[in-house]
Amino acid sequence: MLNVYEKISNLTIQNMKIYINKARESWVVDRFRSEWLKHSKNKTRFLKQADVVWIIAPWTWQNLNTSILKNKKIVCTIHHIDLDKFDKKQKEEFYIRDKFIDEYHVPSNSSYKQLRKLTDKKINAIPFWIDNEKFFHINNKKEIRNRYLIPEDKFVVGSFQRDTEGSDLVSPKLSKGPDLLIKYLNEMNVDNENLFILLSGYRRQYIIKELNRLNIDYKFIERPSFKVLNELYNTLDLYIVASRVEGGPQSIMECGLIQVPIVSTNVGLAEEILSKKSIIVNDINSATPDTIYAREKVEKHILPKGIHEFEKMFKRINED
Repeated sequence: MLNVYEKISNLTIQNMKIYINKARESWVVDRFRSEWLKHSKNKTRFLKQADVVWIIAPWTWQNLNTSILKNKKIVCTIHHIDLDKFDKKQKEEFYIRDKFIDEYHVPSNSSYKQLRKLTDKKINAIPFWIDNEKFFHINNKKEIRNRYLIPEDKFVVGSFQRDTEGSDLVSPKLSKGPDLLIKYLNEMNVDNENLFILLSGYRRQYIIKELNRLNIDYKFIERPSFKVLNELYNTLDLYIVASRVEGGPQSIMECGLIQVPIVSTNVGLAEEILSKKSIIVNDINSATPDTIYAREKVEKHILPKGIHEFEKMFKRINED
């Protein structure tokens, strides 16, 4: 039975309203926003009604009415900072926005370390949640491969992200490590004639060009629905994250939940979700997947549990 304090605390959480701004981009933050609106009781679609404003995509803050922001508690999520590309203009924009921010949220300890170099304000490191209605294990790899015309006898490696810079479909987006991914795939191709690459996501032109150059078989499905994306994960023998800078990526959580074998460079959530032996040190052969370890680490972030830490954070900020 709840004591009086717990009842009052729960009532405070239920009455608190959080406003999340829209990114209006084909990016993961819009998915997080829709999942928050579905699963959290602490929601409002109206800025004026909010106790706390959550700027979940930092570059969109200028779309908000700053005169209203002055009377709200403001939390801003910084997904990651590429300090090597953090130029004078970006610093100016950061510190203009920083004047309105009460506290920050980051999705990983890696992002915490990046952000701490720029601000003394409180930073809350909480991984984003994962939806097990969208991502789950399907115990029929053969049937799914047949459906998408993926050869049954191939060793299928997945990469579901983007590779190039903005509208430039030629220059590799080095923070995402497409050059490293090609290096790892080429290393695998030497020892495995049955290698097959499954690509998804936006702007994969760099990888496709390089795979053609190396004569490595692949299939590209550009913009899958969540249903299709989950099925694509379930065709894989291995998923590779080759990024140099990340806040997540969310693919680490998705692979962990589905129990897809995954190895990753030491970025974003990798150290928090993956076993040490699953971190790529030099070459691809230096890492070994551990699906059991990753699945156990992801467990506490599954919806609706994964939202609770955010609700606690917002409650504390609202009461301070």
